[in-house]
Amino acid sequence: MSELHVHNSFTRQKEKFTSITPGYAGLYVCGPTVSGESHLGHSRPYITFDVVQRYLRHLGYKVRYVRNITDAGHFEEEGREAIDKVGEKAKLEKMEPMEMVQKYTNLFHHAFRLFNCEDPAIEPTATGHIVEQINMIEDIISKGYAYEVNGSVYFDVKKYAASYPYGKLSGRVLEDQLETTRELDGQDEKRNKADFALWKNAPPEHIMRWKSPWGEGFPGWHIECSAMSSKYLGETFDIHGGGMDLQFPHHESEIAQSTIAHGHAPVNYWMHNNMITINGKKMGKSYNNVIKLSELFSGNHPLLEQAYHPMVVRFYILQTHYRSTLDFSNEALQASERAFRRLWEAYAILQKLAHSGNTDAEDTELDQKVITWCNECADFMNDDLNTAKVLANLFELAPVINGMKGGQVSIEALSADTFALLKNTFKTYLEDILGMQPLQAEQSGKLDSVLSLLIEIRTDAKKRKDFATSDQIRNKLAETGVQLKDEKDGTVSYTIE
Repeated sequence: MSELHVHNSFTRQKEKFTSITPGYAGLYVCGPTVSGESHLGHSRPYITFDVVQRYLRHLGYKVRYVRNITDAGHFEEEGREAIDKVGEKAKLEKMEPMEMVQKYTNLFHHAFRLFNCEDPAIEPTATGHIVEQINMIEDIISKGYAYEVNGSVYFDVKKYAASYPYGKLSGRVLEDQLETTRELDGQDEKRNKADFALWKNAPPEHIMRWKSPWGEGFPGWHIECSAMSSKYLGETFDIHGGGMDLQFPHHESEIAQSTIAHGHAPVNYWMHNNMITINGKKMGKSYNNVIKLSELFSGNHPLLEQAYHPMVVRFYILQTHYRSTLDFSNEALQASERAFRRLWEAYAILQKLAHSGNTDAEDTELDQKVITWCNECADFMNDDLNTAKVLANLFELAPVINGMKGGQVSIEALSADTFALLKNTFKTYLEDILGMQPLQAEQSGKLDSVLSLLIEIRTDAKKRKDFATSDQIRNKLAETGVQLKDEKDGTVSYTIE
């Protein structure tokens, strides 16, 4: 597949990606609600769309990646009482709301930099765009699709659905929503149960409040993203991303209110990553299986057998296609850690190998296989960003590299061009596009020095025929996962399991 195709959640079809402005791509991803610390479930969308924007840049696009911070509002009206998450959590923590917001925003940034996720080009906050949200709400009211009751403003879903395909993104049927929506706070104010809030009146005890034409209040969750995405990416932009759990009500509501405000659909391609489950169960407080990222990195959680490096988690996520369900387990993470070490070790070996420069391959069959495995990586990424298949091909290439180091495969088995392609493929896909880094990169130099010293001591012991010491060093290192191998030329190499 020579051109990028993505699965459009709105049409449920794989479509060729064509940006609105040639050479430029606009990407909006719903960011965190900073009323608490980020957890394992948050890792998947932000790692997924970090790869999306990396790959778009690799293809030559100048990408404007916008990811918001929800630091006000975010009350959900389906399945729970309509409350301001940020304000309520600030009361519980006995902190000023913006103090708490800054705390969790900082923790979010810290965690995702450990994941090697690049910062977005723009990171707007809901509180920084109250004026834009009020203006958008006024526009929707003027067009007859929103109404004010007791200082709150609601979007008229039933009227919208009479002319537009409400529910197409999520597959929801409006009649079912009208029948099944629970009786929640503010429902008696609405014309229809399915209507959602654009603005909520703030009761006297509410901390976060702003003046508006309808009295003091705070914005609804959905209007925030519509206002910020249109401000920074335009009334119609290329890609809107997020987790599948946001399809309804959040993204469905975004489509509705933006369509009325601008007169057309806001997004050309909707992309959604699937969920992470834990031992087959959905993540949730009721299951007591929510793992915060700080707990994941430290191992300090009852469900964790050990600490997991951020790169291991990133690798584990990218080993599965972003639209497939991903089940977390200690066994899966431990297997990912072993696999990633093997793959990065092969890459490290490859970086040190040098080709003689021969233009002809000594093994034409192997040469062609390597070319195919390398070139397929672009096809897999162009086929809805299939990182799992890319990694599978890199694993196909790893034994060839290890064989070159061990002497089972001649470096000159490949032509100079193919060898250069091999090196470039690993650098481009493993590092640049998938964003992987070595485990404990800052300690790798010290580790190499310590291991080199131990190998020297062991070599000296063997020369003195002190085999007890030699064997002890080898066996103790093996217990820690370091395997020594005596090469034919008398040198000693090591692998880390």
